[in-house]
Amino acid sequence: MSDVAEAAVPLERARINWSYLWAVAAAAAALIWVVNADSHWMLNFFHVITGLMWTGIDLFMGFVIGPILRRVDLSARRAIVTRLAPRMLFLMPTLAICASIAGIELAERAGYMAVGWPQYGWVLASLVVVTILTIQGLGILLPINVMVFLQLRTSNPDLERVGKLMRIYFFTVASQGVMQVVIILVMARFVTGL
Repeated sequence: MSDVAEAAVPLERARINWSYLWAVAAAAAALIWVVNADSHWMLNFFHVITGLMWTGIDLFMGFVIGPILRRVDLSARRAIVTRLAPRMLFLMPTLAICASIAGIELAERAGYMAVGWPQYGWVLASLVVVTILTIQGLGILLPINVMVFLQLRTSNPDLERVGKLMRIYFFTVASQGVMQVVIILVMARFVTGL
């Protein structure tokens, strides 16, 4: 337990940086602009770049960072999580929401929402996967991120609670990685035509 106290990140450095809200506002403004602009290319680019970042970070977290964090000692894990969580708190929901809204708008404009069966199965698959990703991201990962961050920044964290939360987090992040691979397959079908 003493190594945990020694490894504690100074509380003044382990805070949620609310100045990241400017980036969230900028992303929201960009989303509103591309949705209202009469440019298929800009909307498509915005969807692809935000989706690429969302997918890339999810895959990296699920298949690289997650397994590493499970194997490092508590002090290293604590140092990483207390620095990573405040950034992820703003970054991932913003990317997920922007990519999803831009994608739905693209599908609507391209007429994919009105295609018949069996092509509509691909549309349905994308909507189901995005719904799962959104529920997991906003309903499970985001609250766990906040709870673990708040626990780890205290001088005496409840390590049993943190351990339970992190197990749920790791499995959910791995599931997100799998869902991201599935959405890539579905999006590849959209790009090549239904």
